[in-house]
Amino acid sequence: MESIIRLRDFCRAERAWLVDTIEALVRLESPSLDKRAVDRCGAELARRLEAIGGRVTRLPQRDRGDHVRAEFGPVDAPKQILLLGHVDTVWPVGQLERMPLTMRDGRLHGPGIFDMKTGIALGMLAARAVSSQQSAADSPRIVMLWTTDEEIGSDTSREAIEAEARGSAAVLVLEPSLPGGALKTSRKGVGSYEVTVRGVSAHAGIDPLAGASAVQELAHQILRINALQDLARGIGVNVTQASGGRLTNVIPDEARAGVDVRATDAAGAAAIAAAFGQLTPVDSRTTIEVRGGFDRPPLERTGGVSALFERARSLAGDLGVELAEGTTGGGSDGNFTAALGVPTLDGLGAIGDGAHALHEHVLVAELPDRAALIAALIDSILEP
Repeated sequence: MESIIRLRDFCRAERAWLVDTIEALVRLESPSLDKRAVDRCGAELARRLEAIGGRVTRLPQRDRGDHVRAEFGPVDAPKQILLLGHVDTVWPVGQLERMPLTMRDGRLHGPGIFDMKTGIALGMLAARAVSSQQSAADSPRIVMLWTTDEEIGSDTSREAIEAEARGSAAVLVLEPSLPGGALKTSRKGVGSYEVTVRGVSAHAGIDPLAGASAVQELAHQILRINALQDLARGIGVNVTQASGGRLTNVIPDEARAGVDVRATDAAGAAAIAAAFGQLTPVDSRTTIEVRGGFDRPPLERTGGVSALFERARSLAGDLGVELAEGTTGGGSDGNFTAALGVPTLDGLGAIGDGAHALHEHVLVAELPDRAALIAALIDSILEP
């Protein structure tokens, strides 16, 4: 109890440092697809990580921003903990003019501030708090991995994420919290499919029956696909894009649809995959091609996840905070680490609201104690 109070007092005393770090990262806009912009933000992040004692490595990427890895504590420590999150945001460069950094009624507003630049700053403050309580030789080994393509699927970062997770006792994901600060102990797996229908073209006025409409066939398939949705089982299937045809006087010979899929567990994901593999045409003159699958496996509430949450809940109680848990339909890089069997706790980042929305903000008064909770978790997981 005495230790966590010291961590809390340290984090509260560093509130101005925390806000300054958040604002510096938010001012450097970093949309996923703009490598130059993301790397500018990454360079500032690397500079600040080094300033607090981190041994920083850039993981260079050709088309995406360079991922940033930082180590704290002894290199030869018997185990490490991974703090995980992302630098990239959904907002384009210039959004800051429309959503300026503004403090109103204890809320700090700005693009990417909730999802999830505040989480990065919280992880940094937590690392500082832990090191402030111990000698360099006794400090725990913390690895931070801040990636640059989470918002667009983590194609270039997944390998590094999984490699770090395999060597970690636990993974703390500093994505934003659920309402009220609740942690995320389960997330749906996320994937997508593209369904392409090929038919037979013909003149729509002279001989329409000679054609086999790919658009009509796709319409049949869309009804079948959307019928796969079973929200009671945690299965979400939604056709979100559709296109086909070239001219109004031509029976279309090609059409395609994009489908978003979600599942709460591996069994649900397998059921969706099987259903897409069994799609057959209503009109035998058409053919169906299916591509895709799950990009992120489900983050399931395993025993390891549950135990990690209970540890966090107990520590939060020592801080006078009642900590809740919940689930969400969105995925994160924590899905990858949890699927490996590594205890993973998500949603430890900012308390606020408005991810991907114009009212995006964080509650500044809540942030120091959030950092203290992260620090206490690191201590408790890595204690000898």
